[in-house]
Amino acid sequence: MSVIDEYIRDIKTAENYEGQIVHHETIDAREPAYDDVNHVLHAKLRGYLDDAGVRLYSHQARAIDLALDGDNVIICTPTASGKTMAFNVPVFEALLRDKKATALYLYPLKALANDQLKTLRQMDEALGAKAMPAAYDGDTPQSSRITIRDNSRIIVSNPYAIHRYLAWNDRWRRFFSGLKYVVIDEAHTYRGVFGSNVAMLLRRLLRVLKRYGADPQFILSSATVSNPEELSKKLTGKDFAVVSRDGSGRGRKHFLFWNPPVLAGQRASTHQETAALIERQLDYGLQTLCFTKSRRMAELVGMWARDRGNGAHRNEIMAYRAGYMPEDRRQIEDDLKSGRLRAVTSTNALEVGIDIGSLDSVIISGYPGTRISTWQQAGRAGRGRDDALVTLVAFDDPIDQFYMKHPDRFFGGKNEQAIVDLRNPYILMGHIMCASAELPVTVNDYAYFGDVSEIVETMAATGLLRKTPRGYVYGGTKTPSEIVSLESISGKSVNVLCDGRVIETMDVARACSEAHEGAVLLHMGETYLIQKLDLGLGIAEARRQDVDYYTQALKLSDVSIKSETARKTVNGITVCLGEVTVTEQYYEYAVKRFEKLVGYYPLDLPPQKFESVAVWFTLSPEFQEKMLAAGGDFNGGIHAVEHGMIAMAPVHAMCDRWDLGGLSTPLHPDTGVPTIFVYDGYEGGIGIAEKCYELFPELTQATLELIRDCECEAGCPACIYSPKCGNKNAPLDKAAALIILTHMRAEK
Repeated sequence: MSVIDEYIRDIKTAENYEGQIVHHETIDAREPAYDDVNHVLHAKLRGYLDDAGVRLYSHQARAIDLALDGDNVIICTPTASGKTMAFNVPVFEALLRDKKATALYLYPLKALANDQLKTLRQMDEALGAKAMPAAYDGDTPQSSRITIRDNSRIIVSNPYAIHRYLAWNDRWRRFFSGLKYVVIDEAHTYRGVFGSNVAMLLRRLLRVLKRYGADPQFILSSATVSNPEELSKKLTGKDFAVVSRDGSGRGRKHFLFWNPPVLAGQRASTHQETAALIERQLDYGLQTLCFTKSRRMAELVGMWARDRGNGAHRNEIMAYRAGYMPEDRRQIEDDLKSGRLRAVTSTNALEVGIDIGSLDSVIISGYPGTRISTWQQAGRAGRGRDDALVTLVAFDDPIDQFYMKHPDRFFGGKNEQAIVDLRNPYILMGHIMCASAELPVTVNDYAYFGDVSEIVETMAATGLLRKTPRGYVYGGTKTPSEIVSLESISGKSVNVLCDGRVIETMDVARACSEAHEGAVLLHMGETYLIQKLDLGLGIAEARRQDVDYYTQALKLSDVSIKSETARKTVNGITVCLGEVTVTEQYYEYAVKRFEKLVGYYPLDLPPQKFESVAVWFTLSPEFQEKMLAAGGDFNGGIHAVEHGMIAMAPVHAMCDRWDLGGLSTPLHPDTGVPTIFVYDGYEGGIGIAEKCYELFPELTQATLELIRDCECEAGCPACIYSPKCGNKNAPLDKAAALIILTHMRAEK
C-alpha cells in the first residue's frame, strides 16, 4: 500500500471524518508513447537531442513535423507533457538553417516568460545558434533595447509590450523582416475581453509584418480547450493543424472531491478545511502545493496551516503570490523544487509552467472557475511516474456544489470552449485607431479586420482619423496604445489613485460596481477603502486600509430588445439571440463580514446604459396561468431560473458568472409574454450569450440538475441565491423553478 493509499484510508477511519470525500476518482498510470520526426533535422539539433537523451513523445514529434511542413500548429495537451520542446525544435531548426531568421515568443505572465527564457538560452548555447534570446518588455532597460532589437534572433515578450511597440515598428525592421515563427504559449488564457483584444493585436502585428515582407508561422500551445481549432483561427485569422493526442506518460493519480460538512445549517469553512488538509498531508510526508482563489487567502491559509499542530510544520510552509519581489519568488520556487519547503500556498501564479519540480499532492481550495484551470492545477501533482494526489475542496457556490453532486459531469464532460469575439465594434474601433498610428489604414486592411468602413468613417468624422492619399492616419494627440486597454472595451475609464499614484485602471461600469464611495477594493492582495468616485474626472480616490469586511454593489437592470438575429425552438420553448440595450443602476451596496450581512448603504450613481448581446426565451401565458392557478410562485420561479442559468453558464463557456447579467419578468413590453434574459455584461457583447444560445439545451439541463440536487429546501447560495442580485434574492422559489425547468426539458 502506498503512502497516499494509507493517507486516504486513515482519513476515512478518523473520528472527525464526516463523509467529506464525496468522490474518489482513480486515474490509471499510462506508459509514454514515443516517436521520431519524419524530417531530417539539422545535424547540430539532432546531435543536441541525442546527446541530451531526449526521446520525443508522439505528440511532440507530430507537432514538429507539422511545423516543418509549413503548417500553423496548436498543441493542446496537459500540463507537463513537453509542449515547450515541441515548439523549440522547429524554431531552432529554422534559426540554424537561416542566419537571418528570427522568432517571437509571447507569454501571458512575466514569471513564465523568464522561466522559459532560461531554457531558450541553455538550448541556444548548446546548439551554438547565436540566437541571443532576450526578454523585451516594460522591464527591459533602455540601454539594452537597441542591442536586443539589432542582434537578438529570439525575443520573448508579452501582448502588452507588443501593443505599445507596434507604433515604432520601423525600429524593428531587422527583426520583423526575418520573422519565421510566432510562438504563443498558454493560448487558452486569451479569451473573453482580453482574448478579443489580443486577436485584434495579432492582426495589427500581421499587417505590420507584411510591410517588411514577413508571413510567419504560428505555433500555439494551450490547455485542453474543447474548441482549439476555432480558438486558434479567431486569435490569428489563420488555419491550424491541431495536435491533441497526448503521448506523455504519467503515474497513477488519486483525485478526491472534498465537500466540507454542513454544521448547524452552515457549511464549514473551505479555507480552514484546506489548512487542516495541508497539515495532515505533511504529517504523511507528502510535499504539497495548495491553490487558493486570491492572494489574501494564499497568505491566510498558509498562516493557518503553519499555526496548526502547535506549529510542527511552521518552517516548512510558505505562501507564494505575485507582488513578492522576483528574488523572493525565485527562492520559494527553488526551495520547493529542492524539497526544503514541504508545502506552498499559492494563487494561480504557479498554475502554468514555472519549473518547481515534482510534487506529491495538490490541494485546490475552491473550484477555480473552469475544468481547464482545475486540470492545469491538478497537473502539478505527479510529474514523475509515482502516485499522486489531488484534492478539490468545494465552496458553497453553485458550480462547486454541482460538481460535488455530479462528479461524472466533471470527469466525463468536455472542457469549456474558449470564447473570442471578433465583432465587438468598440474593440474594433480601438484597434483601428492603434493600427492607423502604425500604418495608414486602407481597404486592404479589411482582410485583417473585416469591413470596418463604417467605423473608419465615424472616426474620421470625429477627427480621430485623418484621410491622406496613402490612407487614414491617426489624427489624435494622445498615443492610441495608451488609450486602448487590452483588458477592457470602453474607452471611458477610471483611474484608482492612492497617495497620488495610479494603482489600477478600470472601465466605468466596473468602477460603479467595485470603486464606488465606501467600496473595499482588493488590489495586489491588499485592501483599499474608496473614499470618493468622480466619474466626470475619471478618478476614484482610495486609501490603504486593513478591514475585516467586504462590499458588494447591488444593481437593478432593464433590457430592451433592439433586434433579433437568431431564433429557434427547443422542446417547444422559443429561444432568441439578438442585440439589446441594457440599463444598469447601482443603487446601494452591502457590507458583509464573514458572509454575514452587516447592512445596506445607499449609492448615488448615474445609470449606465450600453448596447450588448443577449439570449432570451419566453414562456407561454397559458403555462403561467396554469402555475398561478395551482398556487405556484411564478415570479419567484423565473427569477430562480435566471440566477441558476447565469451560475451554470461557466460550465460550458470559459467565463465567470460576474461576466453576465440577467432579467426575468412576467411580462416584457417587447415580447408581450413572460421572458428571461441572460446578457453579456460588456458593451457590444463578448460572445458568451451566443455560446449560451448555441448550447441552450445543455445549459437548461445543467440548471435543472443544479437546483434539483441541492440539499436545501427553499433555495440557498449553492443553487439559486446570487450575491449580485439587485432585488436581494426576492422573490425566489426553488419549487417553482423546478416546475419551469422540467417544463422546458419536456418533449412537446
